[in-house]
Amino acid sequence: MNMDIPTINALPYEDFVNIFGNVVEKCPIITAAVWSRRPFESLTDLEAAISQFIDALSESGKEGILRCHPDLAGRDLQSGTLTRESREEQAGAGLDALGPAEALRMTRLNEDYKQRFGFPFVICARMNDKTRILLQLSERCQHERAVEIERGVEEVKKICRLRLQALVRTNASNKL
Repeated sequence: MNMDIPTINALPYEDFVNIFGNVVEKCPIITAAVWSRRPFESLTDLEAAISQFIDALSESGKEGILRCHPDLAGRDLQSGTLTRESREEQAGAGLDALGPAEALRMTRLNEDYKQRFGFPFVICARMNDKTRILLQLSERCQHERAVEIERGVEEVKKICRLRLQALVRTNASNKL
């Protein structure tokens, strides 16, 4: 799907939420809330509205967004229950083709991370490969909790930006 901004601005609430409801993983409430901020002038404006909504959340709200993300290369990937977007993103990073040692390390690090912080490790898989993801997961396990909440939210925004770019046509005609 590749819609222009005037088309997006004309979408009824239900259609808007159905189309954009997973730009932040399993958080359609965000796009439901952002719908009322129409009309958007551009993709950047739509993205900013989503980012502002996320930034205004309490710490527990931000943690909730992070908890909606699946483990990387975890049981949801293995069982085929990931969202279409997450499946494509993880496969693109090579997480669906880990060797046995890599898979074991990823599982152990994911468990350590969740135990330490109370939410899964979030990284924009489309901007990384499996080697970089494993390295970041290992390094970020050492951070303070507040740092990881902030870092995780920034990664959510990167994922959101890329998902929006796949749905919204960007060109000069996007201006109202």
